[in-house]
Amino acid sequence: MTVTIKSLPKEEYLLPGNASCPGCPASLGLRLLGKALGKNMILVVPASCTSIIQGPYPKTSIKLPLINVVFASSAATASGIATALEILGKKEVHVVCWSGDGGTVDIGLQALSGAAERGDNILYICYDNEAYMNTGIQRSGSTPYGAWTTTTVLGKRRHKKNLPMMMVVHDVPYVATASIGYPLDFIEKIRKATRYKGFKYIHLLAPCPVGWRFPPSKTIEVGRLAVLTGMWPLYEVERGEFKLTGVSRSLLNKSKRTPIVEYIKIQGRFSHISEEEIRILEEYVDKLWNDIRKIIS
Repeated sequence: MTVTIKSLPKEEYLLPGNASCPGCPASLGLRLLGKALGKNMILVVPASCTSIIQGPYPKTSIKLPLINVVFASSAATASGIATALEILGKKEVHVVCWSGDGGTVDIGLQALSGAAERGDNILYICYDNEAYMNTGIQRSGSTPYGAWTTTTVLGKRRHKKNLPMMMVVHDVPYVATASIGYPLDFIEKIRKATRYKGFKYIHLLAPCPVGWRFPPSKTIEVGRLAVLTGMWPLYEVERGEFKLTGVSRSLLNKSKRTPIVEYIKIQGRFSHISEEEIRILEEYVDKLWNDIRKIIS
């Protein structure tokens, strides 16, 4: 059934007055996660912006069972919780890892791969703001080529890891990409993922106003531009079958894509970028879509 705004529950699981920054994509994503699954879930949160958003003990802004863990252990912890729930016969409770790119693409990758290889019954969501935002905007393995961070002051010189495709080769039942700019697509993918038993993975683009250097009112716009320029394809891989979703279905045709410069110029982290570096990013996007074309054909 297609998700509509009117069909979403009114209950909120991320309370107002929380410690998120204005325009924070992580807090938006958490709200959408609550709308998608309701109260029957347990969140596992490694060190990240969400550790701050939830508030200091004993207060919290999240109306869900939640466990904070060290950077590297979120998937392993979630696996243990899922096993305990199975032993107790509690099949209606979803175990969800809610982790940033630092705790997923870099520090948490070993535990993530292990949980995927074992087929543990968890949903892992990476909200990707493309740097270590909570500790000072340092470069991560998910930072894109050319982007400024406090540890790549002249711009990063490598492209970001394609972690969703790394999860695909683990042969898990469901992998998807999403963007905070397309919230209903994200909710649909969460609900579809939880229909499967085993390991599920969703990689959510989460544009950060602070780290990306754009006005807080532009979070959704930036999230949409990432998709429309082809920088961030929306797709799902269900039981090994690859399928483009949403607006990305029309973007195999390069002429349908918004020029990459429209995405770049709105972000201060690319203010130093040269014409040559823009060309390198354009080539990266072309290769990304050529690879998708090969998969589909």
